[in-house]
Amino acid sequence: MPNIQELQDLVTQVRRDILRMVHKVNSGHPGGSLGCTEFFVALYNEIMDLKSGFDMDGHGEDLFFLSNGHISPVFYSVLARRGYFPIDELNTFRLIDSRLQGHPTTHEGLPGIRVASGSLGQGMSVAIGAALAKKLNNDDHIVYSLHGDGELQEGQNWEAIMFAAGKKVDNLIATIDRNGQQIDGGTEDVMPLGDVAEKFKVFGWDVLEIENGNDLEQVIAGLNEAKSRTGKGKPVCVVMTTEMGNGVDFMMHTHAWHGKAPSDEQLEIALSQNPETLGDY
Repeated sequence: MPNIQELQDLVTQVRRDILRMVHKVNSGHPGGSLGCTEFFVALYNEIMDLKSGFDMDGHGEDLFFLSNGHISPVFYSVLARRGYFPIDELNTFRLIDSRLQGHPTTHEGLPGIRVASGSLGQGMSVAIGAALAKKLNNDDHIVYSLHGDGELQEGQNWEAIMFAAGKKVDNLIATIDRNGQQIDGGTEDVMPLGDVAEKFKVFGWDVLEIENGNDLEQVIAGLNEAKSRTGKGKPVCVVMTTEMGNGVDFMMHTHAWHGKAPSDEQLEIALSQNPETLGDY
């Protein structure tokens, strides 16, 4: 396993990847991607039990499903730097005929992607189905998923959340990115979510919170704690507080960078705040 400094260097490099990918095509979603960088780096390099290579079945290894598929830049960067596909393929993000579309899809055959995502609110159902399949296959590995807090405004989530508790889907860890922002403004202004952790508890989940989801060590500790709570009759929810646009000062504390690319000048400033560590693609 890499040490904490190596993981932190990877976090910084992934931020650079996100910024450069979105800037090149003047399209994409840097805010949420930057806010979840620590989560993805920890998940794929410290937490998940992964096989070498990739197959769609995923038997005998942990699985991950991204529900809020618009934060694909961080997903693609971490997959590439984990060895799923060549790092220089990041240079094709959102281009015609690229395997790296704005929202992850499966028909391009990109290693690491098991489901198309981006129609918000559907990832919970997919993750539950995969977790149940693992139980049927006598596979004791864990299914992880990530959801934006804004997409919890979709009703399908709550049907799935109720189902998971009722059917004791206890090999599932669903993380909520609680950044308080969505495309049209603050989540509490658009459609108040209230106490997300308490809502999951009432629905019958085991819930824990990560107070600072942009602190790599807190994320690792929180996800390890979540792992220790699986297999005990309840699905596990991690409510993770993050800052949209984290790591770039002018992108933080606002919803404005949910889906906007930086200009040439803004890119230069953003990259100066995230020095190259592992080599740009």
